[in-house]
Amino acid sequence: MTISSIILVVAAVFIGALMRTMFGFGEAIVSMPLLALLHIPLNTSVSLIGLAGLTVASLTVVSGWRHIERSVLIRLAASTVIGIPAGLALLHYAPSMIITSALGVFLIAYGGYSLLKQRLFQTVDEPLLNSKGWVWPFGFASGALGSAYNFNGVPVVVYGTLRRWNPNRFRGTLQAHFLISGILVVTGHALGGLWTADSLILYAYSIPAILLATGLGMFMNKRIPAKKFESYLFFIIISLGVLLLIPHD
Repeated sequence: MTISSIILVVAAVFIGALMRTMFGFGEAIVSMPLLALLHIPLNTSVSLIGLAGLTVASLTVVSGWRHIERSVLIRLAASTVIGIPAGLALLHYAPSMIITSALGVFLIAYGGYSLLKQRLFQTVDEPLLNSKGWVWPFGFASGALGSAYNFNGVPVVVYGTLRRWNPNRFRGTLQAHFLISGILVVTGHALGGLWTADSLILYAYSIPAILLATGLGMFMNKRIPAKKFESYLFFIIISLGVLLLIPHD
């Protein structure tokens, strides 16, 4: 791998880690498409972003620990374990073109949903999901999407929004889930043979960028209006999804 390729990969990891630290989620949604556009093998991208996400979670979880909804976190962790093998099977047996196209469609759908959700939920005062049993399918989806695409946070983001969590509970529970699910997903990647020499080398190169992004993201989180910037982020997500649907040689 050339020096320029390594720099671009580290830059993609940095951007994702910055988004994750600023908004509490979004790292894989940003970094995975960028790595796909750089023609990085899917297995290498998945294992690299899994390690990077676990590192960010380890650095940020302490600040929101007292706001965690522990009963939900336990159910999320248990159902995530169940979902991980399904995601690994999808990654190993589904053709990469189908995976990339599905990823693009998902990004467009998720980005569009996220842009509309604030207006949609302005008229909703009560939680849309009252039964605690709903946590199980969302946790399963988190495990499957996490082991396949490192999108383990997206189902929990949707679940927290539907449960109408307050900001502190949302961030605290989400970061704790990222730490637990990150450990499970990274372990699944290792046992599933996704770790490669390239992914470990790229991770080593990315560590300084991850540390810088985490510090910068925590600084910017307190000074930039997150809701306005979040809208720009979702527009970028939709654009990346469109790019992934364009065939690349």
